[in-house]
Amino acid sequence: MLNGVAAGSGYALMGIAMVIIYKTSEVVNFAQGEMALASVFFTYLILQNYGIPFVYAMPLAALFAVFVGCVLEFAVLRRARRQTTLGMIIVTIGLEMILMGLVSWKFGADHKVMPFPITEFDSIWLGGFYVTTLEAVTFSVVWAVMLGLFVFYRYTRLGLIMKATQQNRSAAKLMGVRTNRVLMFTWGLSSLVGCIAGLLLAPRSMEPFMMWDPMLKGFAGAVVGGMTSIPGAVFGAYFIGVVENLFGRYASMEFKSAVAFALIVIVLCVKPSGIFSRHYVKKV
Repeated sequence: MLNGVAAGSGYALMGIAMVIIYKTSEVVNFAQGEMALASVFFTYLILQNYGIPFVYAMPLAALFAVFVGCVLEFAVLRRARRQTTLGMIIVTIGLEMILMGLVSWKFGADHKVMPFPITEFDSIWLGGFYVTTLEAVTFSVVWAVMLGLFVFYRYTRLGLIMKATQQNRSAAKLMGVRTNRVLMFTWGLSSLVGCIAGLLLAPRSMEPFMMWDPMLKGFAGAVVGGMTSIPGAVFGAYFIGVVENLFGRYASMEFKSAVAFALIVIVLCVKPSGIFSRHYVKKV
């Protein structure tokens, strides 16, 4: 159960990052993992090659992540906005392959070691169990991010503008909302959350394919909980993390990863909008 919660924390951050974009633009961003991957390897580069202290490297990594998200939205997604939903998904998959290829070309496919102040072996005694410090930090970060975004969307003007852009972009434009800037900010914010997820996963495994599995499981969690609900994405990610670990323990380790996608099929058949999301019906 604890291993499932620990795994679910990483999935939850990726799920939150995907929900942020979907809530505003209704685009499923399959390049989310590789956007985080680019930020993680940028952090590795400035820590390892340039000897920048960790305290200063983190803000630089955050700025780089926001920059990557904004550039991709401006240079690629904005030009392809007239595409169908399927076309936008293909565009994000293409971006994923390009970013993964660039990271593999620059850094190679060998396993790297991130000079992180917390290792995966540091642990604390919590309630009768040993929990790694990294898992405890990841769990705390997930809830801090979720609560921060909840307050942001509910009580800030920019959060309300982002929700308005998602519900009706044309009406938002007529009300004076600069929707292009809103979408660019959305991609930058999503990339920042993904960067946090990647940096917390890097001490366990750091190679060009490290974000593929967390991204897919995060997407599965977001679908289960609801693609427009941040708490739903967190709940779905934890649910998938716990269920797949229980399945791996008591049934089969080989088919453990298939559990997430089986849950997607079940939820889409029973409640297509997800557990925590409302199904909107548009009338003509």
